[in-house]
Amino acid sequence: MKCTSATNPPPPKVSAKRSAAKAVSWRIIGTFDTLLLSWLVITYLGPLFGRQVDHSDVLQAATYIAVTEVVTKMVLYFVHERGWARIGWGVSSESGKRKQSGWRSTSKTATWRMIASLDTTLLAWFFTGNLATAISIGGLEVITKLILYFFHERAWSRIQYGIANKPGAHSA
Repeated sequence: MKCTSATNPPPPKVSAKRSAAKAVSWRIIGTFDTLLLSWLVITYLGPLFGRQVDHSDVLQAATYIAVTEVVTKMVLYFVHERGWARIGWGVSSESGKRKQSGWRSTSKTATWRMIASLDTTLLAWFFTGNLATAISIGGLEVITKLILYFFHERAWSRIQYGIANKPGAHSA
């Protein structure tokens, strides 16, 4: 049974501090995944695309991709979170707590993954100089990161940090 807004109070607001905390926690997970995935792709698929493999060079390129992503992804993720914080779809209030539906988590996962994989592909191309290797890294990342991000979203949907105590209250 669907409740109308007349019978249900609006969900509590999300603070910018919560968005920043989610950005940091996701970046830790995402950076490790990118480093490992980049190293594996450059090492094992790179030669198939004509890239000469020098193992010290491989670790350096994978590290550059992962470290640069720390900056680009933190900014992109924060903007993504703030955008979704303004959209009320899939959000409800249950016992005064903000609740997010699985469909909302799925939609956020898909939109974030499109933005983030494009960023990774561009960075991988820049640091490897090989478009095929970059597309492989970005393409494989879609699979690993979709799974990791969905569970990250579900975990954060249970955490009340940065959620205004009173429904409808404004937060920073």
